[in-house]
Amino acid sequence: MNVADLTGLALDYWVARSLPDFVREIYFTDSGETVAVRGNDRGRAWDGRFEPSTSWEAAGVVLDRAQRLEVREHRDGEAVICVAEFVGSHRTAEAQGATMREALLRAFVTSRFGDEVEAMLRQPQSLSGMQMELTSEPANVGDTEDLPSPDGQIGDIGAQPR
Repeated sequence: MNVADLTGLALDYWVARSLPDFVREIYFTDSGETVAVRGNDRGRAWDGRFEPSTSWEAAGVVLDRAQRLEVREHRDGEAVICVAEFVGSHRTAEAQGATMREALLRAFVTSRFGDEVEAMLRQPQSLSGMQMELTSEPANVGDTEDLPSPDGQIGDIGAQPR
């Protein structure tokens, strides 16, 4: 599948696959219509929907990894062109999209996988580096490592008060 053609669910999936330093598991919700992930990005746990194609909050994890970013102006009806270099990639990627976010996400996937990707697999998966392994079902939320606990204190074992 050509990265330049990725949109919506397929683009969300391949962005998640491109984030092995953040995403540990990929699964699907809403009857398979939404990508969801489990992982930890710089101390912030994420367990749920991951829709960077429609949300700047999710796309922000990609933007945070940009080392160099150039977006070329577009006029009505023309595609946005994004040229970027990302942390962990040794190549400059260029991509087009109907919006700046779509162009950015396509450039990110291109920087990790090149111009072509395989078909999206709608099954729960675990990631280990850039390698993916199918799993029978998503793991329990309780095994997410290092969940932030803003109310916890150092040494607090989380026991209920008596």
